[in-house]
Amino acid sequence: MKIAVIIVRVLMGLMFLFASIAYFFKLIPPQELSGPMKLFNEGLTASGYFMPFLKAVELIAGVLLVAGLFIPLTAIVIFPITINIFLVHVFLAPEGIPIAIFMLAGNLFIAWYYRKSYAALFVMK
Repeated sequence: MKIAVIIVRVLMGLMFLFASIAYFFKLIPPQELSGPMKLFNEGLTASGYFMPFLKAVELIAGVLLVAGLFIPLTAIVIFPITINIFLVHVFLAPEGIPIAIFMLAGNLFIAWYYRKSYAALFVMK
């Protein structure tokens, strides 16, 4: 099980690293979007702060996942991001759903593996 967690953690970390580095250094030309996906993307970009902030969080999370540092915390921080990735691909861009499923399943798997770290969060006082 420990090896599976390491593999999933490193793969997810590399995916977040690639996405954020490609965004910041403009390594991949943006693909032409259409319909609701174009509107969604334009809205996020129009805010001016959201995409750089999101990619910075992904970059930090990717580094932490690959390095194996603060994994329980990182799993919590990236969970809303992976949920959003999944939902965007379910509703707006179904061609990317296999990667989105891997990201969500990987995040849930990592959180499940480190579930003892979260036990104190669910104690009613």
